[in-house]
Amino acid sequence: MQTEVTFTASDGTTVPGVLTVPTDVTGPGPALVMIYEAFGMTDEMRRVARDLAADGYTVLIPDLFARGPIKPICVARAMRTAQRGEGRELDDLEAARRWLAELPDVDGDRIGTIGFCLGGSFALLLARTGRYKVSAPFYSGRVDLPRSCPVVASYGGRDITTRGYPELLEARLEAMDVPHDVVTYPEAGHSFFTRTSGVMGSLVARSPLHAEYHAPSAEDAHRRIVEFFREHLG
Repeated sequence: MQTEVTFTASDGTTVPGVLTVPTDVTGPGPALVMIYEAFGMTDEMRRVARDLAADGYTVLIPDLFARGPIKPICVARAMRTAQRGEGRELDDLEAARRWLAELPDVDGDRIGTIGFCLGGSFALLLARTGRYKVSAPFYSGRVDLPRSCPVVASYGGRDITTRGYPELLEARLEAMDVPHDVVTYPEAGHSFFTRTSGVMGSLVARSPLHAEYHAPSAEDAHRRIVEFFREHLG
């Protein structure tokens, strides 16, 4: 049950997205705002949403790059917002959350967030807002959390760009006494949860990120996040 949808941003702009709904919906249930990686709305992101829906979660992926004019500019702008902690992309994510919360099959008090790479940084920014019950960042470089909801975070040990961040994140969450599960998979690199195909996949796999799919780590990470979601979202 995966469909194209639209919602209205705070400035009146119509923003597209992809909504994935569990096949057996028996009433208002938990939901997730999912933020994609820098490659945007790929088949892999849709696949991840379907996997999460199979576990009982309604998943909305807002298309943060849809405003244009060209994708590289959208990516750069989103990276700037993630670094500064303010910007249009965060406004669009809040509009997406509000739209999701109003769906009849969604319990608006049981919404979490999950994000990958660039989206992982956004997932941790959303964790600070007090509007989410749980956050699941993958390979995020953010640790500046004045407050946070429960966090289940995953990193690849071969990814030199995020080295040190898992330890800093875990220390910060422990200091705030926030429930958390932070794991670094030693044999995995960046983007180990998804498959990047074609020439780009070959290039990033050879980069310092060692960005390639690693099945054992991906499978364990999926198990962990679903267990964490069930504890904190139901």
